[in-house]
Amino acid sequence: MAVERTNRDVRTLITQIAGGEIMLPEIQRGYMWKASQVARLVESLYRGYPAGSLLFWKTGQLAETREAAIGAPQALPSVMPLYLLDGQQRLTSLYRVLTDHPEAQVVFNVETEVFQNQSAATRRDKKWIKVYDVVGEGADVFAVHSALKAAGLGIPDAEIGRRLNALQKITQRDFHMEVLHDFEYGEVAEIFVRVNSGGRALKTTDLALATLSARSPGFLGRLEAESARWAERGYALDVNFLIKALTLSLSISGKRSSSVARLTAASKESVEAGWEKVRRGLTRVVPLLQEKLLIPTTALIPSLAALHPLVVYYGRRPEGADVPPDVEDGMLYWFMAATARSRYGGVTDTLVTQDIRALDAEDPVRALLANLGIRDRGITVSADDLAGRNHQSPYLMFCYLAAAHARASDWWDGSPVSAAADGSGKPQHSLVHPASTLRGHRNKYSTAEINELANIVFVSQETAKNIIGNRSPEAYLRDLLASDLAAHSVPEAREVLSAARYRDFLSARRALLAARITALLNGFRPAFLTRGAPRAADASSDRSLTLSGYSTGGRAVLAARAEAAGRSWVCCIDAAEIDAALDAAAVGLASDVRVGGDTVPMRVDDEGGVTLVLGPFLVRGSLDQWHSAAKDAFDDAQPLTACPEPTDEQWPGEPAEFLLSEAAVRGT
Repeated sequence: MAVERTNRDVRTLITQIAGGEIMLPEIQRGYMWKASQVARLVESLYRGYPAGSLLFWKTGQLAETREAAIGAPQALPSVMPLYLLDGQQRLTSLYRVLTDHPEAQVVFNVETEVFQNQSAATRRDKKWIKVYDVVGEGADVFAVHSALKAAGLGIPDAEIGRRLNALQKITQRDFHMEVLHDFEYGEVAEIFVRVNSGGRALKTTDLALATLSARSPGFLGRLEAESARWAERGYALDVNFLIKALTLSLSISGKRSSSVARLTAASKESVEAGWEKVRRGLTRVVPLLQEKLLIPTTALIPSLAALHPLVVYYGRRPEGADVPPDVEDGMLYWFMAATARSRYGGVTDTLVTQDIRALDAEDPVRALLANLGIRDRGITVSADDLAGRNHQSPYLMFCYLAAAHARASDWWDGSPVSAAADGSGKPQHSLVHPASTLRGHRNKYSTAEINELANIVFVSQETAKNIIGNRSPEAYLRDLLASDLAAHSVPEAREVLSAARYRDFLSARRALLAARITALLNGFRPAFLTRGAPRAADASSDRSLTLSGYSTGGRAVLAARAEAAGRSWVCCIDAAEIDAALDAAAVGLASDVRVGGDTVPMRVDDEGGVTLVLGPFLVRGSLDQWHSAAKDAFDDAQPLTACPEPTDEQWPGEPAEFLLSEAAVRGT
């Protein structure tokens, strides 16, 4: 065994990738970089900044590989390939830029020397040039130079030439390489884990995958095939989900744990047995959710962790074994109750383990519900539970189910509500009261009010365009049948359909939706639970968090007001800082955010949750929820002069968990 140290320029490395002389071993995770990171890498090469080293493995044995995300098939190598262990994100990004990949359209402003991804604005501005037009194969730099001269740049012609030359030379930049010769696959996997844990902290599932791939070559391919199988049915169950399900399906020393460390300690035979349980469980659970609950896609499910107890329960049943109807209904009731109460909206490992252990009880449904604090009475959903909720709320799923179980159809073509999906895979929806009829109204409706769940109806874009348009519901609903309105829980009373009575409309529709959702829950309620239950929402009434946007000129601030234990706490966060932190979180990186006078880490956990401490609360939400909350806060931003004064002192004591979905967002 030996370690070779050498250097190779960018152009040579890209040629080797195309020729199959550089391959990705199976232990690598997928390509994750965003366009902004690709632009920053190109800028670093342009400015001569360090771009890091690369780590390869060279062996005489064939290794399991995974496809590189370069947008083209790699050629069959004429020599034994180098397997890339560290540097995938950088080399894949550079390959994309140099081959004009549609998702790597990096552009360069020759006048300001700024790099960014292509946009409609940069296409119109002749000062911006595409990097590929200078560094790609067959690039005509003379033509680019001539076009820039004609654009009337505010820099001398010689400086234009110097900057184009510097850009052209990024393909000549050397990367330092270390090549591991003749190491065993197990050692390489261990090195991969250590190296990558030193950069972006690998998730525990990444570490488990590396170990499993080394121990059972081809196992990752089986996971990806299973994931693809369910994706075709609308259920996006990625490799991380499957790894966690596999871990929970194992039985080690009589205990079950959600810790992925258990998986790496299991024997090959135990892993195989666990994997069969996962596949058997999914084969029962997905059709059950689709056909009995009418959930067509995982895009509607707030936390996929709620599926794990179901998968484990059904995976333990022998092939073809029946589950009593009352138990099956009870499991689905627990799933809905856990979703309504955001059971897995926070840190999930402890709760998942708790629920998996409940499956060992003589009455698993009763034990699972007891973990939710539901012992004697079932849950109900009230109109208050829906107040202030938007499309990021767990109740979006319930509002959809209310329509689906009422056999609601699209107002344009009469198809079922599940027939059309948007870009995220969710059923399409529109606003009953279009935003254009509410914005600027004398009643001063906020963005949060306009986007309330009670104003959302599950109809297609054709309905939104051809029936709703920019019209008030008092104008277009008169053409619909009463049964069409009832199926979608839309109030028929004409007096609440005008923009002036919008708040009355919200109140009336919340009541209709709450009654329909409670009836749905009662249809699956176990016999040992009585009616007359407490509300489903269990957030403490003395705790609240409100996010508001303030902006003047080029500066924007997100203000957070927290109420807890009878005290108020206010902080202000620079919008650019939180945007940068969310960009980092999108690729799994933790970063710091200045909250008032303190620096607070924004962290990413294994389930994709993003957490940030704001005064008395450890606020947790998905990346989409954070982006949505920030956008809603700034849709109707107030001037900076109206921003409240932040609290000087830190909040005493440990922060308590708070779900971002429970926060109020106020633009005005």
